Amino acid sequence: MYQFYVYIMTNKSGTLYVGVTNSILQRVHQHRNGLVNGFTKKYRITRLLYFETVRDVSSAIAREKILKGWTRKRKLDLIRQTNPEWEDLAADWYGQ
Repeated sequence: MYQFYVYIMTNKSGTLYVGVTNSILQRVHQHRNGLVNGFTKKYRITRLLYFETVRDVSSAIAREKILKGWTRKRKLDLIRQTNPEWEDLAADWYGQ
């Protein structure tokens, strides 16, 4: 059984990015190392602020679309519910 993740990442400037993946560990690594061309590489999106687990890909994509449609304020409120200090949730995932 697969597991999917909807996530929100940021950069030093506070730009938010909403994405979906079936491997949060791999995707964060890709973002941190500039391996994903496009928006996240251009704006150096490297810090994981929020993620949620979703059971199937259709639900994950639907949830991603919902979050992308939210205002910035609403996304920030969601992040603050579980991560009020804006800590990088993946800070210790890869060791030193």
